[in-house]
Amino acid sequence: MKLDSIDRAILRVLQQDGKIQNTELAARVGLSPSPCLRRVKMLEEAGIIQKYLAILDAAKLEMGFTVYARVWLTSQDQETVIPFVEAIKRLPQVVECHLMAGDCDFLLRVVAQDLEGYRRFQVQHLGRIKGVRNIKSEIPMQKIKQSWEVPI
Repeated sequence: MKLDSIDRAILRVLQQDGKIQNTELAARVGLSPSPCLRRVKMLEEAGIIQKYLAILDAAKLEMGFTVYARVWLTSQDQETVIPFVEAIKRLPQVVECHLMAGDCDFLLRVVAQDLEGYRRFQVQHLGRIKGVRNIKSEIPMQKIKQSWEVPI
């Protein structure tokens, strides 16, 4: 799907406010409501807009402690990687998981209540996944920037 300037404007607005009413969205991008709604539907059907969600304040939900865990596996073959990935998908504390090129095999972003909560998670869950050879945990000291917006 080829995006024009209006499609990009729609995407910019929706990234900032996914609950915006179609009439307000249309006004902000210079369209009438019907063509605006059609464009949004096309962006959804094309998979450019994948879903709408609420961004929660993890600290207010007592899950504001973030750890980045670098994980090394015993092997990089499918018999090791696939079960690891499936196990990670079942752990709600792991909010991001990336297969890496470079030093480690996977980079995880894990949320927990506090340092002790993360330690328990690592010992009881992460460290028990078959094929995990080593885990190095990195604790961020201050959040400088966090965004889910794609620059368009």
